[in-house]
Amino acid sequence: MRSYEVGSEPGWDVVLPRDGVSLDGVRMAGFRERAAPGLDLRVLPQPAVVVVIGLGESPFSVDGAHGHQYLPSLAAALTPGRARIRGAGVECVECVEMRLTPRAAYALLGVSPRELEGSVRGLDDLWGRAGARLRERLAEAPAWQQRLTLVDRFLAERAAWGPAMAPEVAAVWDTIVARRGRVRVGGLAEACGWSRKRLWSRFSDQIGLTPKRAAMLVRFDHAARALTAGANAADVALACGYVDQPHLHRDVLAFTGCTPTALAGRAASAG
Repeated sequence: MRSYEVGSEPGWDVVLPRDGVSLDGVRMAGFRERAAPGLDLRVLPQPAVVVVIGLGESPFSVDGAHGHQYLPSLAAALTPGRARIRGAGVECVECVEMRLTPRAAYALLGVSPRELEGSVRGLDDLWGRAGARLRERLAEAPAWQQRLTLVDRFLAERAAWGPAMAPEVAAVWDTIVARRGRVRVGGLAEACGWSRKRLWSRFSDQIGLTPKRAAMLVRFDHAARALTAGANAADVALACGYVDQPHLHRDVLAFTGCTPTALAGRAASAG
């Protein structure tokens, strides 16, 4: 059995697998709300698919592109739209959260990432009875060590028969990430040896975004992290490769529905 360590974030107990997980591209943790003020989170776009498996009897209340939903477990797309997840009225929230790189998500989710675009979906829609059974087993497990091991084994089994991302698509994604979104999109197809049309089609099917949108997302992610850490918007625009501060403003507004100042304020109020 793996060994685990316990950490903390404001209002939460966090359990992390000390030795990592079996699969590349997967980050996993168990969360238990200590203060129980009522879960209320706005989901920001990021270069990872976020999967949350609730362990309690009460489902999460999700407002997003598909309207209002009650979901016991969920998967949020790379760009989930203006999604909000609540657990108000629940005495204690416990869940397992996974962050999947696009390559891991493509192998594990069971659907094309294109089908997730702009939404938060119920995990039972993606994993069916197998996902529901996993949640039942997690609820029955008496300790976090066992829960995280169950999820790790479940993912390893799915990955064994899941689809593999095309090496060319993976290489283009890795290039976008390594350069923090500061790429010449027209040169990506030339670098991987495909036509522009073929790359755009295969990349969109396997990542869920066009290469241009993926580059915008990765650049935005670095900018959002800097803004929420308290950096000045003008400095962030320069450091992250935006033409100017209005360019940063437009991208933040497009991805989040709020201004850079409001985005930084959300982090301050949550801290």
